[in-house]
Amino acid sequence: MGQTLSEPVLDKHSSSGGDRWLHFGVSHMQGWRISMEDAHCALLNFTDSNSSNPPTSFFGVFDGHGGDRVAKYCRQHLPDIIKSQPSFWKGNYDEALKSGFLAADNALMQDRDMQEDPSGCTATTALIVDHQVIYCANAGDSRTVLGRKGTAEPLSFDHKPNNDVEKARITAAGGFIDFGRVNGSLALSRAIGDFEYKKDSSLPPEKQIVTAFPDVVIHNIDPDDEFLILACDGIWDCKSSQQVVEFVRRGIVARQSLEVICENLMDRCIASNSESCGIGCDNMTICIVAFLHGRGLEDWYNWITQRVNSGEGPCAPPSYAELRGPNTIADARNLQLEYDHIASHEYGSGDTYDSDSDDETIAYDRYYLH
Repeated sequence: MGQTLSEPVLDKHSSSGGDRWLHFGVSHMQGWRISMEDAHCALLNFTDSNSSNPPTSFFGVFDGHGGDRVAKYCRQHLPDIIKSQPSFWKGNYDEALKSGFLAADNALMQDRDMQEDPSGCTATTALIVDHQVIYCANAGDSRTVLGRKGTAEPLSFDHKPNNDVEKARITAAGGFIDFGRVNGSLALSRAIGDFEYKKDSSLPPEKQIVTAFPDVVIHNIDPDDEFLILACDGIWDCKSSQQVVEFVRRGIVARQSLEVICENLMDRCIASNSESCGIGCDNMTICIVAFLHGRGLEDWYNWITQRVNSGEGPCAPPSYAELRGPNTIADARNLQLEYDHIASHEYGSGDTYDSDSDDETIAYDRYYLH
């Protein structure tokens, strides 16, 4: 879990941007952790408009552990390293992402200052090519999710030590898993950095106990695709992919900016105290990318609002947009007391959500508890 503060840092650092095809909002918050180890990047014009290659955009979330050095390195250098791969300019983006992740890891490994540095980071990235195709590269347990008509579609898969494929590689390389952690220590099985687990010179990078080699998922953007979400496990440990997609949809219907939706979600995730076994106590970063499909931003909001109002796909209840998250930890504790009271109600499962029913709202609130 890592060390925690006596009171959380709730200040948010948010930004946004867009063009005629995409619009994004991103925010991060330190929370209960003693330092901020996350980093992120959002590059709308990833390739030069004068390039012979199609236009690309690049988004990434990097969740650091053991320090922030590797995460900051990835924010500053990983995009350019990927773009420098010969395969990138040949249009082989899948290979460029894989070789780029390994090249970034190798560059860090060759840095003398990193020899004894224990830090590492996960990386979940989305390369959007010609406004038509998403190449999602992921190493670790950060996650990228597509929101399509209110349904969460995974574009990455968490790399955890107990996954069969991960476990086989770890043990074949001489490692072991104890309490769900690599060698009893690391709670994820792929990362950039973490060179303590990459010392076997007889093995290629992708066969090490912990590897930076990413999975790459390719997705052709569909007219029903509404938005993309990239976030660290500080979010996903608290909410499921489906919960987050529905939460984002409700914020859109409420006409909140994407960065405000990010801020509200983090406020929903923050723990009211640091005794929750780490859930809600981590650094938090989330990036939402809207697929405008040639619409203006206002028309995009109208499009999703019309879909929700006509019952096209699930959406969180109105209270999740109307009730902003806590600005102070005292508010968070009061909310937790309220949630604990709600959770004490007995309510049957298997029913559908009715925004006009108080009982249904209580049931939905229970669904959203930590």
